[in-house]
Amino acid sequence: MTPLDYDYLRKLLKERSGLILSADKQYLVESRLTPLVRKAGVASLGELVTKLKVNNERLVVDVVEAMTTNESFFYRDKVPFDHFREAIMPSLIAARAKERRIRIWCAAASTGQEPYSLAMCLKEMKEKIAGWRIEILGTDLSTEVLEKAKAGVYSQFEVQRGLPIQMLVKYFTQTGDTWQISPEIRAMVQYRPLNLLTDFNQLGKFDVVFCRNVLIYFDQETKIGVLNRIAKLLESDGVLSLGAAETVVGLTDAFKPMVDRRGLYAPNMDAIKPALGLARPAAVRPFAAAG
Repeated sequence: MTPLDYDYLRKLLKERSGLILSADKQYLVESRLTPLVRKAGVASLGELVTKLKVNNERLVVDVVEAMTTNESFFYRDKVPFDHFREAIMPSLIAARAKERRIRIWCAAASTGQEPYSLAMCLKEMKEKIAGWRIEILGTDLSTEVLEKAKAGVYSQFEVQRGLPIQMLVKYFTQTGDTWQISPEIRAMVQYRPLNLLTDFNQLGKFDVVFCRNVLIYFDQETKIGVLNRIAKLLESDGVLSLGAAETVVGLTDAFKPMVDRRGLYAPNMDAIKPALGLARPAAVRPFAAAG
């Protein structure tokens, strides 16, 4: 692959997925796209790039999916799920007592471990939310990983990464070398493809957004755009959960960190409402009171 071919791929990946590749990552591109060379029936990465340039949309999608990192595991980093059980849900149950409805969005759902971890958390508090309508939406750029998420089938290695043994026994069925999550947990999550670089207002409003470990792959301008669009979809007392290596600080005023809740952010309505051309809102009930 020539330097010009690599530059073309870098620009293509940034435009289509937000993925930023440094100049020294050519080896990574070559290793991930080599299987695609054989699948596309061409002789080299150079020929693959040539096919991409003639507006081959199916091939573009294949290249983006091959280059997208889909690292995920159950209850990843643990702390966000502790926050979900101990602070986020108690606060929302109190605040939504009349509506009895909560919407949750996993904005980089990958192969489904994160939304299913949340679904299992909810299942464990079923007495507190009996009769409630709680929706979990998982989205991802890759349709391939979403198909795996929908199936809910995982290898022994995948269920051993972060999943407590009691949850494995309670909510999974073993078939040979694989484990499938129960139909009742799968039914709690809906999946759909979504590119975070596009407008996603059509998703509607959410009470909780998990957007973890995806912003780290974006440049600053892209991060700002994604965060500001998420802010417009969050309810005024909603919660954004980011990955351990991610933050809103220095990027946008649309969110403010929650005290003593690492990785959680509340909408800053003083910044969001004026940007939308709306009147200054009344004060929002403090989240900290729930924890």
